[in-house]
Amino acid sequence: MTLFTTDALEGRCLPLFINNEFVPSQGQSFPSYDPATGAEWSSMPDATADEVDRAVRAARGAMTSAAWRDMSQTDRGSLMYRLADLISQNVDRLSRLEVRDNGKLLKEMTALTHAVAASMRYFAGMADKIEGTTIPVNKPDMLNFTLREPVGVIAAIVPWNSPLLLLNRAFSPAIAAGNAMVVKPSEHSAASILAFAELVAEAGFPPGVFNVVTGGGQTVGDALVRHPEVDKIDFTGGPETGRVIAASAAQNLTPAILELGGKSPNIICADADLDRAVTGVVSGIFAAGGQTCVAGSRCLVHDSIYDEVAERLVARAAEIRIGAPTEADTQLGPLALWSQVEKVGRFVEGAKTAGAKLLAGGGRAEQMGAGWYVQPTIFGDVTNEMDIARNEIFGPVLGLIRYSDDEDMIAKANDTRYGLASGLWTNDMERAMRFMRRINAGMVWINTYRSPSVMAPSGGYKDSGYGKHNGFAAINEFTRIKTVVIDYSGKTHDPFVMRVQS
Repeated sequence: MTLFTTDALEGRCLPLFINNEFVPSQGQSFPSYDPATGAEWSSMPDATADEVDRAVRAARGAMTSAAWRDMSQTDRGSLMYRLADLISQNVDRLSRLEVRDNGKLLKEMTALTHAVAASMRYFAGMADKIEGTTIPVNKPDMLNFTLREPVGVIAAIVPWNSPLLLLNRAFSPAIAAGNAMVVKPSEHSAASILAFAELVAEAGFPPGVFNVVTGGGQTVGDALVRHPEVDKIDFTGGPETGRVIAASAAQNLTPAILELGGKSPNIICADADLDRAVTGVVSGIFAAGGQTCVAGSRCLVHDSIYDEVAERLVARAAEIRIGAPTEADTQLGPLALWSQVEKVGRFVEGAKTAGAKLLAGGGRAEQMGAGWYVQPTIFGDVTNEMDIARNEIFGPVLGLIRYSDDEDMIAKANDTRYGLASGLWTNDMERAMRFMRRINAGMVWINTYRSPSVMAPSGGYKDSGYGKHNGFAAINEFTRIKTVVIDYSGKTHDPFVMRVQS
């Protein structure tokens, strides 16, 4: 019987996963809390530097072992298909582990776990379709072509809000390309990733291909990103931590993919379908409790419809059902961390002091007892100069910002250090096309929001980071290009003159 169920883990300390084995850590443990109740439910270790080194060396061993290095691309894809089937068979168990760790809705975690399996199948099919190119150089006796090869050992640092989904953005393209991985889950939500590791072993992946070390960012995370045997880093989190990781990685010239959050504009034009637009704004900020990197936390509204939009949003916020995340009719569950509850409170008080008008919410949902629940909150009369409009909150807090015309709208939308996502609600396709070109964001949604696809590249500009997940762009991130030149002329050439090809 699997160890990794919510009942089996109650009161227990999680292990590490190294070289296809679950091993106890020698490090100190720290508690993991259930956000719905605020009570401790399990614990996890803060792995030692030696254990991080063992995990990285296990991954390096996989890269040099015939079992993984010489496995055909088609067989790699078959392993991934097998793992995807195992995930599909264990959706409920994996989803409940995530809910227990981060408090997000069971129905959303269930949908996301199904999406993990579907995404894995997408990349499994891509495993034997990773191609190089033949280059038509101007010398008829030379053959010039490229190979795409795996990068090597990938260190993935995964946040707490959607562990499996965000892990898989790195896992599936990296494994399809033939890399090996060491993963550090968030110290707040590791259970589902260790359950995933169990399925990796069951699917038949060779030892060392996938490893999990748990612990804090300043201990385990730092040891991982500084390790000289790590070939690439994949990190999702805040820009402050992203800068630290980039600086540490630079010591070994280790490249990185960094997705660092956002302060995304969700814009309603005067000609928009307001029913759809208001629903899109609600989805963009209150779904998942606003705990998503692409949260549309700045709602820009044209002056002529501002009052009506504000009234509609306040009415919708009042209807949102707050409840236990496992209940089918719950629409807003707890925040994942008590520190997030405190952070939201500071932003709310700061917005009031700055002159924003509190239209809805603004406090804890006291009816939920000791759980970490926050009311859906809306502020009006927000300006881009306020902290509530400039910094990522990662909670269910929306700021309404007025704009007068399209130029004002673009200027205000781009007036942010972030550039991850954006949304525009309009029936004017000419306006939509202009917006698409001028917005400084890596993702643009028109008349929809929070609508990602595994087939479409995602990633941000500016302080939202660099690098891409999803689509074939992700394969490019986890492969490196090797150029091969073959001279089949049979001639000996002047050794003091370069045979320049152009």
